[in-house]
Amino acid sequence: MTATALPAEARAYLVGGAVRDALLGLPPGDRDWVVVGTDAEAMQAAGFRAVGADFPVFLHPDTGEEYALARTERKRGHGYTGFVVHADRGVTLEQDLARRDFTINAIAQAADGRLIDPLGGQADLEARCLRHCSPAFAEDPLRVLRGARFLARLAPLGFRLHDDTLALMRGMVEAGELAHLVPERVWQELRRALASPRPSAFLQALRACGALAVVLPEVDALYGVPQRPEFHPEVDTGVHTEMVLDMAARLAPGDATLGFAALTHDLGKALTPAEALPRHPGHEHSGLVPLAALCARLKVPNAERQLATDVCREHLNVHRFAELRDATVLELLERCGGLRQPARIDRLALACEADKRGRRGFGETDYPQGRALRACRDAALAVQAKDVAREGLEGPALGEALRRARIAAIGAARARLAAG
Repeated sequence: MTATALPAEARAYLVGGAVRDALLGLPPGDRDWVVVGTDAEAMQAAGFRAVGADFPVFLHPDTGEEYALARTERKRGHGYTGFVVHADRGVTLEQDLARRDFTINAIAQAADGRLIDPLGGQADLEARCLRHCSPAFAEDPLRVLRGARFLARLAPLGFRLHDDTLALMRGMVEAGELAHLVPERVWQELRRALASPRPSAFLQALRACGALAVVLPEVDALYGVPQRPEFHPEVDTGVHTEMVLDMAARLAPGDATLGFAALTHDLGKALTPAEALPRHPGHEHSGLVPLAALCARLKVPNAERQLATDVCREHLNVHRFAELRDATVLELLERCGGLRQPARIDRLALACEADKRGRRGFGETDYPQGRALRACRDAALAVQAKDVAREGLEGPALGEALRRARIAAIGAARARLAAG
């Protein structure tokens, strides 16, 4: 940024995540700026393009970075949209920082590198503590999800919620504030948490304040549900889900689509009749009902919905892959769209591997089923209709010949794998 790009009377400060992550030694992300001492008309006259609908935000004419006028906010209704925003030349940097969510996000950096930290954000970074800036935190229910999502990102560095912040979040949940969240915003925060290094921290934080039962009741219902200890030494299905989430993040960092499948693969276990426990017969099919309800409620995109459905329905089949007939393997590939979209099989294999390794004592276990599934997919794809077409063969007859040839190719691939 060049100093001459701003109105002459304005001062710009780097704020938020860019400052926080630099102090933590994390890779830099987007840079956001707050501007004091000017107004919207002067910013536009200097060439900045207005883009904010609810408050004055502008794009720098050269860098494209966001510059927001310093502002204050006053609550006037429910939810996270019920605010009156005030922004003019008289709003100070300290007033702007005070309206932010957490102290570690309320540190500003001046052009000369000096840090402005009126709320003790640097001390909280050192203490690895996520602490709210002020009681106004309780006015925005989305901050409950943001706090949990920040922990999913920062928990590997040792961060925890401050006790007072957790108590405030719990009070917001008990007051019914989360009922005012719209599905799109819940999904946005969930997706970002699933793409984080430790998504289990997201579930743990929401559960600690009671929010998990409100926003993800299908997942909350898994806690306390027992599993057979010979297969699941961790026993508790909710704990297993946390472990699968973290394993998925380890196997495919940043892949929220895989993370959503890991989150929802065992939803059916919450529906197992008490007399059947700790066994869960048929849970892979009963889980499709709560999965569909969750996806509908949060308006989950098709890619995430499709993979989660495939993983929920098929994960036991993949685990016992060696027992499946060659024809059954082809049917599995076709059910999952693996011959039309081969990458779906790669993710299915990874999700099932995360399920197998996301158990106490199984973290370094090999998963040959994943390699076998991919090899069978590749073998089936290698057989095309032109390879089996004969004079006069068309329609259903051609389709059946193609099917038989693909089954044979799958059998050959499995034989090669078995032979080493």
